[in-house]
Amino acid sequence: MTTSGNHFDITVEPAFDFLSPEYAALFAGSAATAFQHPLWLNSLYTRLASHAGATALVVVARHRATGALAMVLPLLRIRRGPIRTVEFADLRVSDYLAPVCSPEVFSGLLRDADACAEIRHLVHPFDLLRMTKLPDGRLPIENLLAAPRRVAMDTNAYATVLVAPFEQWRASALDRSYQKELAKKYRQLQKKGVLSFACCDDSVSVLDTLDVMRKFRGPRFQSQGDGDLLQRPEYYDFYSDVAVRGLGAFVRLYAMKMDGQAIAAVLGLHHRDSFLVIMSAFDIDGYKSQSLGALMFEQVARDCIERGDQMLDFTIGDEPYKKLFGAQPSPMWAVAQAGSTTGAISLFALKQAPWLKLAAKRLSEFRLSPTRTSTPTR
Repeated sequence: MTTSGNHFDITVEPAFDFLSPEYAALFAGSAATAFQHPLWLNSLYTRLASHAGATALVVVARHRATGALAMVLPLLRIRRGPIRTVEFADLRVSDYLAPVCSPEVFSGLLRDADACAEIRHLVHPFDLLRMTKLPDGRLPIENLLAAPRRVAMDTNAYATVLVAPFEQWRASALDRSYQKELAKKYRQLQKKGVLSFACCDDSVSVLDTLDVMRKFRGPRFQSQGDGDLLQRPEYYDFYSDVAVRGLGAFVRLYAMKMDGQAIAAVLGLHHRDSFLVIMSAFDIDGYKSQSLGALMFEQVARDCIERGDQMLDFTIGDEPYKKLFGAQPSPMWAVAQAGSTTGAISLFALKQAPWLKLAAKRLSEFRLSPTRTSTPTR
């Protein structure tokens, strides 16, 4: 039930401080994801937005009685060719998008007709409102914005539940024949030299490992017809900044080394009791038959279990290897709303012709780079 009320003050704060104590407290008590973490959004808005031609649209709700933060909606205004879009702060680096708000306060906002009306007013004008990568079971942002019902995306997210000890998880998550195969390949790898696996523990090792990742990933994704975000200076700067500042708490960067040289790496985020994989790289040319990726993820799972993590989240993408580790699919959702005749024509065209979806995707990336990559290939 929606009622008139004066319980919230709604404003747009383009220079909102995501590193402030009040945002940290709001985030900690919210239903948001790792990709709305203070460090992540601070770096995204300060290091990526201008390169994408995006303007910050940070909608802030405060409790009128106390002035305390109630909700932050981190959005961007971006012109995609002739189309003015409003979308979540993503810029191709985030896998899960959500309002930063507790479920209880979000319900209160939905019941407050005045607050909802003001939020919808501040988000306009736009030709197209795009809200993709919405995790299953999260806050219904479409209700807040009076947008059409969400629809399923054509890709899923995958996560595997971790249980201690590692041997028990391995036996339950991996097929027996796959366990034997990986064990054999791990023994073969050990015979090639001094093999080590560790989590980077200082800024020097982080930057050295990211440099190696950039080197491995460039040829790999270019040969597949895609570009790699790490090859772009602004994106490399973004990931480096988040990794260094978040090291030891929010960010983990794992490295597997042979005789002291990195041959595989996995970058991920730690949020609550989950580790979310966001990027990986492997020396495929040097170790073609060793299944470095699988061996690396097995070691990552071991470390996560020893740290007490409950979930290894492979995030978005339907790559087959995820199911080999017992990961189960979870649907992802999208919300789209037209705000003009131009936007309505664009939405209609996307629904009618699949080939236009690809054209729209390319158009949406026009401001970002001449090379392109999809979220799963990060």
